[in-house]
Amino acid sequence: MGVTIDRRDLGTWPNLITLVRLACIPVFVWLLVQREHRAAAAWLLGALGATDWVDGWVARRFDQVSEFGKLFDPTVDRLMFLVAIPLILADGSAPLWFGVAALVREGLVAAAAVYLGARGVPRFDVTKEGKTGAFLLMFAFPMFLGAHSTLSYAPTLRWLAWIFAAPGIAYSWYSLVFQYWPAARRGLADPVLR
Repeated sequence: MGVTIDRRDLGTWPNLITLVRLACIPVFVWLLVQREHRAAAAWLLGALGATDWVDGWVARRFDQVSEFGKLFDPTVDRLMFLVAIPLILADGSAPLWFGVAALVREGLVAAAAVYLGARGVPRFDVTKEGKTGAFLLMFAFPMFLGAHSTLSYAPTLRWLAWIFAAPGIAYSWYSLVFQYWPAARRGLADPVLR
């Protein structure tokens, strides 16, 4: 059972916001790698994290939730993590163990989504805990980056980064182990769901 995409869903405001977020990922890479401007890269990454919340709010508020958006938004989130976190780790701005924990979790979710899709298991919605974890991490990583910049408030960002990071990584792994993993097992075991 595949996902049917209505062409009208492609041009909705939430999906356009997500498209802009996708287009900004190379800008983040350029700011951090080419320009070596940690502060600007941190601000952009933080804005991309904030707009992730905005596109969901717009979708619900204006009744523009679409099957395409339910796939597109988390895919862009995952891509943003898979690009930004290694660069932030290479920059030395975030603790290695923390970045690896976030990357492994995102890699497992991405691989499972591809595997389950190939097996015909219907996509299941992101949980509240999964959204909370992603939201917190989308601010923790820019704060780690900003904490290593020349911003006057960089020391404050170091503390704020941990305030977001600790519950963010806990929620992320909780959702994977106790929600997504059992849902995936049920989907694989139940031929009616496929």
